[in-house]
Order: sequence, then C-alpha cells, then structure tokens
Amino acid sequence: MPQDLTVDIRSNPSLDYTVLPRQRTGSDKNPSRSEPLDLSVVLRQVHGGDLDLLILGSAVPRVRTRSPRASLSITAPTLVRKAARLRTMWRDRLVCHTETIDGEVRYPLAESADLSAHAGLMDRLTGEMAEEGAYLLDCLLGGDTHEERSLRALFTDILGSERSLRISFDSDIYLPWPMLSLDPRDHGGPWGSFLGHRHQIEQTGGTWPEYDFPWGARAQAITSLNTDTQLDSVGRAPDVRKLLEERSRLTVRTEAGPLLEALSGAHFDEDLMYFWCHGHFVDNGSPHPHLVLRLSDEQHIDADSIELRRRRIDYTARTRFKPFVLLNACHAGQPAAAPQLEHLGQALIKFGADGVLGPQIEIPQDFASEYAYEFLNLYLSGNHTAGEISLQLVRRFAEGFRNPLALTYSLHCGLDSRLDLSS
Repeated sequence: MPQDLTVDIRSNPSLDYTVLPRQRTGSDKNPSRSEPLDLSVVLRQVHGGDLDLLILGSAVPRVRTRSPRASLSITAPTLVRKAARLRTMWRDRLVCHTETIDGEVRYPLAESADLSAHAGLMDRLTGEMAEEGAYLLDCLLGGDTHEERSLRALFTDILGSERSLRISFDSDIYLPWPMLSLDPRDHGGPWGSFLGHRHQIEQTGGTWPEYDFPWGARAQAITSLNTDTQLDSVGRAPDVRKLLEERSRLTVRTEAGPLLEALSGAHFDEDLMYFWCHGHFVDNGSPHPHLVLRLSDEQHIDADSIELRRRRIDYTARTRFKPFVLLNACHAGQPAAAPQLEHLGQALIKFGADGVLGPQIEIPQDFASEYAYEFLNLYLSGNHTAGEISLQLVRRFAEGFRNPLALTYSLHCGLDSRLDLSS
C-alpha cells in the first residue's frame, strides 16, 4: 500500500548557488518567517578589492527587466576605513564627550541613559552624526558611472520611503548600516534620517545557519545570563536579572568553563543567551586583532572557541542549537577590521543561532543595561520580532531620552527571530 514518507531536509549545499539572497520560509505557527523581505542589498567583493552592489525585493519597482546593480567606484579597503572612522566619531563625540564641572572632567553623556537634560547638545551632536552617516552612504554610492548614478537614485528613493521597510544587508563588508543616514535636510531632520530610525535592519555577513531544526512552542522561555560579577549592580543589571528569573527558566554562568561545556553539547535548549560582560580586541600576531569576550575569569571566549566545540557535533543526529544571542559587550556587533575574518556572531549563527545583536562601539554601561532591559522585556513576551524591537528602541530612546546610541546596536541575521510561546 502506498505510504507518504516524512522527509527532513537538514542541509542544502546548493542553496547558495540557487538563491541570492536567502529566501524567507516559515510555518503557519510562525507566520513572520514567511514574510518576504522588502529589500535585500547584496554587497560583494570581486577581483580583489572591487565591489558590486545589487538590490532585490518587493520595494524595487517591478517595471525593470533585471535587478538593479552596479560595479562601485569605491574599493573595499577604503569603505572599511571610512566605516571605522564613523564608529570612532560616534565614540569620541558622544560617549567620550567631556565637560569640566567644578574643576572635574566629567563624561555627562555616559552617566545616564536619559539625556533629556542635554537636549540642545544632543540635537547638535546627533545632527553632526547624521551628516557623517549621510557622507558615508554617499561615498558608497558616489561614483559617476551611469549604472552607479541610476542605482544611487533608485536606492536612496527606496530608503527614503515613508513606510518602514524590512531590509537585509547581505555582505562580508561590515558597515554600520543603522548609523548611515539620508540627507537630514530632506528626510525629517537628523533624528529621522538615520536608516536605523526608519527601517528594520539586519546584516548577514554572508553567513546563514547551516542547521535549522524547528522547535515546538514552549510554555516558558529557557535563557542564560553569562556575566561578569563585577557588573552585577551596574545600572539596571539587577532589574535585568530579576526579569529573566521571573519570566524564564534562567541559568547563570560567571566563568568561561561552564559556558564552553554547555556549548559542547548537542542538545542546547536555550532560546536566548544574554551576555553582560566585557568585549575587546586582542593582538594575535597578525595585522588584524580579533574580538574576545570575558566573563568573571580571565579566559577569553572568541569565534574559535565556538567553532572548536560545535564542529565536533554530529549534525546527522537530532540536535538543538537555536538561541537568539544578545551580546551586551563593547564591540560585540563589530568584527575585526579585516574583511572576511571570522567573527564571534558569525560563528554562533553558522551553527544555528537564530540571530545575534550587539553594539558596534564602546557603550556606557548605564545605557547598555537600560537597552537590555527594554529589549528583553519585549522579546520575552513572544509578541515581537527582534527586528521590530530594535526599531522600536531606536525611536523610543531618541524621542523619550534624546539618546541616539540604540543606533549603534547591530542585528546579525535575526530580523524575524521571535519566541514561540504556547501561552
């Protein structure tokens, strides 16, 4: 008697050659994953440092016979350098802004998440950063060839849409996309001109999960807090821990050993991993330092730490590794300066993480803890995707706190990441 067989496709090696970029797929239980992207921006290196830019998606006018693309005049090394300059300016002008008060040098913009008391100063500084972000976007699209001029006109028109779009930047060139800006004179002033204020944005680095095993709905999320105990009382850190304890099954780790041991297991049940720790670049004997995280002990956790342990696992057997990861540590959203180097977030995504969110510059601890509380409070409800929350928080901190630092948080994949809770 004929019988239907259940087929479980665990890997599709040819997908990268037949689909560019990744198509969204999903199920009736999680319809957000079935929604197509409004815009996919593919930025690729060809012939050394040359760059090609291609845009796809429903936001692109259908009257065209082919997807708009252009070979760019700017080279990859120049673009990477200009992106590093923009991040440095955000750090120096905002986070490290100093004032002398009663003979003491203070950092008033790093002492609180709420900068409403400095509204005039913040409007000025945010205006400067919007101009710098518009300059970088113009450098990307500023060539004089016919195809570049045509693509620039179309691309900026799409990005200037009054409708908030869902945009994926698929590239191994890491740009601070949320911090890029349209001309603030034409698009609502400095606050409303940033791409991260207008749209939901993810960047992929060309890395997608190799293994995707869907889980069923849970009654309660399973989470972890991976932390340095010296930060336990900073800002809203106590509130964040209480939130995780009350609304999830929480595991707390303060040293690298238990964390790396957990990452070595095939069955890793956590829905969300939160890192409240230190991140910095270390010298590795090459021209390009690499990013490491550190908990309470001195052991470094980097991309190779993840790769070493997850690659040992037999993925032909049923495994579980699908956490959303919030890396609340300095530089956690930024890879080393060299293109195509492995990045901690990339390593997590490669082995199944549903998305990684982290800051691209040094972030004041008070703001970081406030951002974490607001993000986790919304994410643990299961009602919002990570992309929706990221956009909400950019606008909330801008309008309520006059603070633009939420724009520095970069989402790697994860635009559609959302808890699937049975409640």
